[in-house]
Amino acid sequence: MANLRDIRNRISSIQNTQQITKAMKMVAAAKLRKAQQRMTETRPYSKKMGEVVSRLVSAQQEIQNDLLRKPEEIRKVLLIVVGSDRGLCGGFNNNLFRKVESTISDQYAGFHKNGDLDVITIGKKASGYFKKRNYNVVQSYPGFFDNLNYEETSAIMKYATDNFVEENYDKVLIAFNEFKTVISQNRLVDEVLPLQTDFIEDTDQSSSETDYIYEPDPESILDKLLPVHLNMQLWRAVLESNASEQGARMAAMDNATENAKELEQDLKLEYNQARQSAITTEISEIVSGAAALEDN
Repeated sequence: MANLRDIRNRISSIQNTQQITKAMKMVAAAKLRKAQQRMTETRPYSKKMGEVVSRLVSAQQEIQNDLLRKPEEIRKVLLIVVGSDRGLCGGFNNNLFRKVESTISDQYAGFHKNGDLDVITIGKKASGYFKKRNYNVVQSYPGFFDNLNYEETSAIMKYATDNFVEENYDKVLIAFNEFKTVISQNRLVDEVLPLQTDFIEDTDQSSSETDYIYEPDPESILDKLLPVHLNMQLWRAVLESNASEQGARMAAMDNATENAKELEQDLKLEYNQARQSAITTEISEIVSGAAALEDN
């Protein structure tokens, strides 16, 4: 059995760890509220933007726009992976990365083998993971979430759209964690280019039959809306991932705190047993010594 000093040191160490995990849980909870608010404010805007773009495209089949091209053959693919900058958030990153590698293995193994799969990584964890595994990382953004802003996100999507227009890429995908609840996330790999225009869930049947008048004209409106719509797809993915990360970290730190409490209780029980054993041994030695003196 360990001596009393060692057990006391372990109890003290666990109590210190418990204070740290509890503080990290509180910080994650505060960040989660802000991240969740930004995410919920963005969702309706992103959805409505998609509806407007899809309605314009479906109503005006003759519209010509480089972002609407449908490649006859997929020759090269760009994958944007949204991870996190920090760890201590359970399986948040690893679960997404496994989903990404499973998707690559199932659908894009040939592209990866032939060097026709490029990756953009957002977050330090994603950058480290895919670089170590010899993926062709063309751009990486470690520390991205330290100063989360729309402008930098738009710059990433502009790189993707410019290369799609120049036919350097024929497909663009975004992989991210979609916020579901505080303790769970949906891991998604969404195709954003070529543009998908059949995703609208329009509950108002009459609106789809309405003949709209567009000013100045549908093509000019689409020229402005399409880049904004694509920027919003990545911006929404980044905000969803940020909220999911904070929720995952809060849950992980809560579990760590509870585990520390249980371990502390077990060690206190062990300490009391060792202390009782030491006291019993001392008493036995005193009694034995007194008996020996009486015999003399």
